[in-house]
Amino acid sequence: MAWKRRRSAAAPQYDPAFTDGALSEACQDIAAGRWQGPRDLLAAGAAHDWDRRTHRIRLLANAAADKRVVEAWQASEPHSLDAVVLRADTEVMRMFAVARGGTIPVRDLLDHTARICLRACEAAPADPHPWLSLITLARLYEGGHASMGRWWQELRARDPYHREGHHQGLRYMSARWHGSHGQAYNFARDSAAAAPPGSALAVLPQVARAEQFRHRVEAEGRAGLDLLHHWSGDAARWDLRTTMERWLGARTVPAAQDVADLNCLAHGLVHAGMLPEAAHVFGLLDGRATRVPWSYTGDAEEQYVRWRERAAAAVAETPGTR
Repeated sequence: MAWKRRRSAAAPQYDPAFTDGALSEACQDIAAGRWQGPRDLLAAGAAHDWDRRTHRIRLLANAAADKRVVEAWQASEPHSLDAVVLRADTEVMRMFAVARGGTIPVRDLLDHTARICLRACEAAPADPHPWLSLITLARLYEGGHASMGRWWQELRARDPYHREGHHQGLRYMSARWHGSHGQAYNFARDSAAAAPPGSALAVLPQVARAEQFRHRVEAEGRAGLDLLHHWSGDAARWDLRTTMERWLGARTVPAAQDVADLNCLAHGLVHAGMLPEAAHVFGLLDGRATRVPWSYTGDAEEQYVRWRERAAAAVAETPGTR
């Protein structure tokens, strides 16, 4: 029991690679100005494991955004499709870096980036990732992009249940960007219902709820929110029970981005008062944490640790659960 207390009190682990050691090493190579590690990593990936490939490319693109490593790779190996696809996503990450600095990139710069992504689409016609790059980029266009619907169809034609694609589509539909809270919820619930049992898309309603909370806090302040209803109303609990059943109840093989999705689910469960269910999810996480969405409701690390302890205590106090 003492060991369990020490283990549960351990500080959460923050690893953007989600324990993908080869990905971490490739990101370190980029930081050192080397492109050979990313090349070998992407070449070694299993064919059509789009979930893991997407996770790897996006993290590599984030690491490469403030460097010229991908350009050096392209110059050395101009016929590498992986280099073309990574270059496109890196350009998109550069546009978001500009936006985070407080300035939305001008239309000409966005169009230039879109053309790079479209060339990647042509070069790698079977790969959904260049279409994901375009869908991500579309958020930065004032009023959205007229081709968003076609880009979405192209992505789904290659991978109908593309995890990151649906998350980017949800953000595009949200009130923060080019839609509304209602549109985001409809998209999330429809996508979750259409996905096969065991798909992590079942967590999309929790993502929509967390993003709505974040947007409303920024727009209205915490005092203007009905916090109890937001997190623990009948609709919220129904969504959570459905996610537990359709995803965790049928999940067989862990996916590359499960850590992010499990954190979102745990966050929704604790705020809905479903602590025994949350304890199960914390057990699956085994200390692996993400800043989002815990940072939406306070200090991320403090929130994670406190709710993990409360969930464990709820299980210990419930007869028949030990």
